[in-house]
Amino acid sequence: MKELLLGLRLLLGAGRGSRVRFLLMVAGSAIGVCCLAVVLAIPGILEAQDGRKAARVPDCKREVNGVKCVATEGDPFELTRMVPYGSEPLTRVFVARGTRRIEPPPGLRELPAPGELFVSPRLREALQREPALAQLLPGDDNGTISAQGLAHPDELYAYVGVGREELEDGGDRVTTFGRSYADHPTLEPSTLDIVRFTLAGVVLLPLAVFLSVCARLSAAARARRLAALRLLGLSRNGTQRVNAAETVAAASFGAALGLVAYSITNQLVSRIGVPGFKWYPGDGALSLSTVLICGVGCPALAWYVGRASARKAAANPLAVRRSAVERPPGKWGLLPLVPGMGIVIGYCVAGLTDNAPRDTALSSILMPLAVVLVGIGLVMMLPVFSRTLSQRVARATHSVSLGLAMRRNEVEPGGALRVATGLVVLVFAASLVQGVLIELDQVSKNTLPIQEYNIPLEGVTEEKQRALQDVKGVRAHATVLESRSNADVDHVVPSIRAVVATCDQLRGILSRVDRCVDNRPVRLWDPHQVYEEDSKPGASFLFDMRKGDDRRAMRVEVPRETVRFSGYPGWPIFGSGDVLVPPSAVPEGYRPDRATLNLFSSSAPETVRAVLDGIGGVDPTTEVGTPGVVVTSLQQITVVKSLLGIGMVLGLIIGVAAYLVAATDRAVERKPQVTALSLLGARPRTLRAVQVAQVVVPLAVGLALAVVLGKLAESSYLVTGGGAVYWDGAGIPLLLACALGAVAVAAVGALPLVGRRIDPELIRRD
Repeated sequence: MKELLLGLRLLLGAGRGSRVRFLLMVAGSAIGVCCLAVVLAIPGILEAQDGRKAARVPDCKREVNGVKCVATEGDPFELTRMVPYGSEPLTRVFVARGTRRIEPPPGLRELPAPGELFVSPRLREALQREPALAQLLPGDDNGTISAQGLAHPDELYAYVGVGREELEDGGDRVTTFGRSYADHPTLEPSTLDIVRFTLAGVVLLPLAVFLSVCARLSAAARARRLAALRLLGLSRNGTQRVNAAETVAAASFGAALGLVAYSITNQLVSRIGVPGFKWYPGDGALSLSTVLICGVGCPALAWYVGRASARKAAANPLAVRRSAVERPPGKWGLLPLVPGMGIVIGYCVAGLTDNAPRDTALSSILMPLAVVLVGIGLVMMLPVFSRTLSQRVARATHSVSLGLAMRRNEVEPGGALRVATGLVVLVFAASLVQGVLIELDQVSKNTLPIQEYNIPLEGVTEEKQRALQDVKGVRAHATVLESRSNADVDHVVPSIRAVVATCDQLRGILSRVDRCVDNRPVRLWDPHQVYEEDSKPGASFLFDMRKGDDRRAMRVEVPRETVRFSGYPGWPIFGSGDVLVPPSAVPEGYRPDRATLNLFSSSAPETVRAVLDGIGGVDPTTEVGTPGVVVTSLQQITVVKSLLGIGMVLGLIIGVAAYLVAATDRAVERKPQVTALSLLGARPRTLRAVQVAQVVVPLAVGLALAVVLGKLAESSYLVTGGGAVYWDGAGIPLLLACALGAVAVAAVGALPLVGRRIDPELIRRD
């Protein structure tokens, strides 16, 4: 305890420079803790959103004699429909009240009556902007869903009250609302792993470097002061504790300020939101675990770094006081780089040889581990590379400025790199983010010129079918029938599909159709698909049809004549072996038992939106499939991109803050040496060149290593992601531009180290 009090007294009485250094450490710790709290709050926000989603899921929990959801008179019915609204899901829950009363879902006071409509605030704004959306939401607006019933403030959600006759055939009985899990979580576990992996590289790794930099401010000056205390009789452990007291005090104050700053930031940003991701302020409130990690972890790290940085002064105080030459940096720090690069290079070789790994569970563990190891190895190898490079350049150069700079880096290889490390790690992390964005782009990009809509025809009248086919924006349509099959496992009946369409409709759907003749059945054949074995020429199949209570079977014989067609890459639309049947072959007035109406339009977002609105205008409860547009996946991708954007902003803040803090500290620490050189006759221009070269050369080497190692790590991540792109050549110019920008910023930041006024007092004090 005496050593701790002595450390605090030295802090308060060591002059203005010591107090400025302490304030820098506090500010740095506050920024770091605030960024750490943001990262730790993200899982809690997602969990809170999923909890509200789970609480509103309709369920039937009545159980009698082991039979679940036993039907009783008066039960309410519900039908949930989800359609894409751009890249967001628009969810509509159609509810038919019963005589048996149940608790309404969260966010509502009571279930909507027929003709009533409850919408989320965001959906009400969308209805005001786009009146056509009202076709999907029949009824009169009767209120707003409160925050308890919404996952986030921007959710598009509605409860629509309808009559029981509309849902008794297609709806589900509901006795309660709420389950232990959400049907569509905000982020799937595999997607959440991507977020964790990226944030670990983009935020947590630079954050550890930044906090270490803040804890080691004015290392040389403090080492000399600690060495003096050691020579005065203070024990070795006591000397280390004196130094740790200052760093722990700064980290503790910084942690408190950082948590306060996060609370204010959460209140502001949650109300403004980020593109694609918004949350309620309460979801991002500080949790006990976050407070403990930030309030205890940051001072603990400061204690460890403070004791470690005082080890040399405690062990050999005379060498510190006499400014003895430091030992060259050990190469043991390169050990993390070996296994990390082994994993990265292994995955890259697997990608080059077309042997991409299929074990995603193992890759999900190895890739984050490899990134962390490579990042740590990159930081640890910088002093070794800087010293080796400085030695060789100093021997070969004839420039006074460059020679002085390299000799200084040779003697103190870690000094300039404290300034450069944050920027180096930032460029390394930027490459990882590029890889994640490329993988997400492969999932979300729609390169097809056509969009398909699948509507089951069960329960759809002929009038509604014609209205659906005439929806504005639909350029072609086809009805796909399923032949009669047998549910008996021991006796499987062959089956095929029949496509009811004209040749003109077929040409409007497919990219290529050869020699199609109307009014006669033909086999569809795509040489790029596996042919359906059951579709053999001469074989006949039955298709069940009905007209009111009258039932009959339409017989279709597989013809010998074929029509060659081509779909679109990765999306054939129809199968090779399907039979094209002219509409005239279908018995007039009869409806198929098992069929799907396929509508086709342009893939332009505004066209897709108009077609979905038109389908909702015909029948709001119609189930619509949109192949190629998995709206829940698109929403998750949007959330991931938003979280990555938050991570990059945090990484940029951390990298720039690390540079500013370290550069300011280095400016104060280097002033006596710069003054000594000035008194010896060195010109200010030479001194400025020395300072710029001393920072820029090791930084340039570090950034080059960061670009190379970052691209290797990015490529290995893409190989494990299972996408088609393994090598991202397009991202290299952006990384090089970032690296050049970092070098320029560091060069400009090194110039103020040399002032116009010489202060000999600095040397006298030293």
